[in-house]
Amino acid sequence: MSSLAGIARLSAWNRRSTLVWVVISLALATALLWTLERLRHDVRVSFAQSVSGVDLIVGARSSPVQLMLFSVFHIGSAPQVLSMDSVRAVAQHRSVSWVVPLSLGDSHRGYPVLGTTPAYFQHFAYGDKQPLVVQSGAVFSGTLDGLYEAVIGAEVARQLGYGLGQQITLGHGLHEHDHDHEDHADKPFQVVGILAPTGTPVDRTVHVSLQALEALHLDWAGGAPMPGGHIPADQARKFDLEPVEVTAALVGLKTRAAVFNVQRFVSQYEDEALMGVMPGVALGELWGVLGLGENALLAVSALVALVSLFSLMAVVLAGLNERRRELAVLRAVGAGPRHVLGLLALEGTWVICTGVLLGVLLAQVGMALGAPWLQNSLGIRLQIAAPLPTQWALAVTIVLAGMLASLGPAWRAYRMSLADGLSPRA
Repeated sequence: MSSLAGIARLSAWNRRSTLVWVVISLALATALLWTLERLRHDVRVSFAQSVSGVDLIVGARSSPVQLMLFSVFHIGSAPQVLSMDSVRAVAQHRSVSWVVPLSLGDSHRGYPVLGTTPAYFQHFAYGDKQPLVVQSGAVFSGTLDGLYEAVIGAEVARQLGYGLGQQITLGHGLHEHDHDHEDHADKPFQVVGILAPTGTPVDRTVHVSLQALEALHLDWAGGAPMPGGHIPADQARKFDLEPVEVTAALVGLKTRAAVFNVQRFVSQYEDEALMGVMPGVALGELWGVLGLGENALLAVSALVALVSLFSLMAVVLAGLNERRRELAVLRAVGAGPRHVLGLLALEGTWVICTGVLLGVLLAQVGMALGAPWLQNSLGIRLQIAAPLPTQWALAVTIVLAGMLASLGPAWRAYRMSLADGLSPRA
C-alpha cells in the first residue's frame, strides 16, 4: 500500500501543471469556508457581547427585541419614554448597585447621539466585561461648565476625520440618509474625547450629557423649534437642565442572584408600565432574527467547495483517455483492478489534502494579517486563537467529500479493460 501511495504521489506530481489549478481552487474554497466559520463564530460572540456587565435594561413596556435595538444598537426609536422618577425608584432598590440613564433621538451626520452621564463610561462594558477606553482626551464632565462637550466613537472619528477640539453640531431626529441637518447649529459641541475601537455600536455613537440634550431642546416643542423662542447657548445654562424623562436605563446589580427579583419589581411597578430585559436573553432572541444571513453565507461557501470538488472530478475524468495506455501498462505488469482503483483514489486524496492544507494555512495567515484592519475599518473582532472544532469538521468534510468524488474516475478506470488500454480507439 505504501508503494502504491508513492506511485500516486509521483503520478500527481507528474501532472502538476494541470492539477495545480484544482489545488488552488480547493485551497481558496477551503480558505473561504474556514474564514467564514471563524467570522460567523466571532460575529455571533461579538453580537452576544455587545453589552457586558449590565444585568438589566429598563425601558417603557414594549418588546424585548425592540428595547435592545434602540438602547444598545441605537436603531429605531423608543415607542414610549420612561420618567426619571421611575429611574430613581429602580436605583433605590436594595439589590441595585448602579443605574445609568440613556436618552436617544438626535443625530450627527447619520450617527446617533446618546445622552447619558459620565457613569456610562465607568459601568458600560462589552465583550468579556472589557471597559470602554478613552483613546485620546477625556470623557465629558457632566457639569454646566462642560455642557457642550462630546465624546465620539472610533468609527465616527475615523469616517468624519474628527480630532480633539473639533466643533460639531447636532441634528434633530435620526437623519440616516441626510447628513446636512444642523437643527441645533446655534449650540455647537466640542469633541473632548475619542473612544478606542470596540467593535460595537459604541464606535458609531456621539456621546453627550443628558443636560446637553435638555439645553438643545429648551426652545423646541412638539419636535419643532418654537417661533420667537430662541435661547442662546450661554443662556441655556441658567435653566433647570435636569431631564424629566429618558429613553432607557442600564442597571447593574449587587449580585446576579437578584436579577429576577429586580425584574419582577420593574414589571410590577405601579406608577408606570415598565419592563426589565436581561441583555443576554434578548440578544439571543435578536440573533435568531438577524442570524439568517450567516447560514446563507455558509451555503454559498459550501457551493464553492462543491464546485471545486466537481472540477477535480472533471479534470481526472478528462485525463483518463490520455492515461489509458499508462493504466493498461500497469495492468500488464501485474497490477490488478483494485490497484488501479486505489491509484486513482489515492491521487485524488493527495490533491484534496494538499488543497485543504494550503487553504487552512492561507486562511490562518490571512486572518492574522487582516484582523487589525477588520477591527479598525469594519468593527469586526476576529480572535486569533486555536481553530474551532467546527472549522476542523469542515476541513475533514471537504477531504471526505473529495475522496468520495475521486472514486467516480477511479471506478471508471477500474472498469477499463486491458485490451482497450493497449489498443485505444483512434
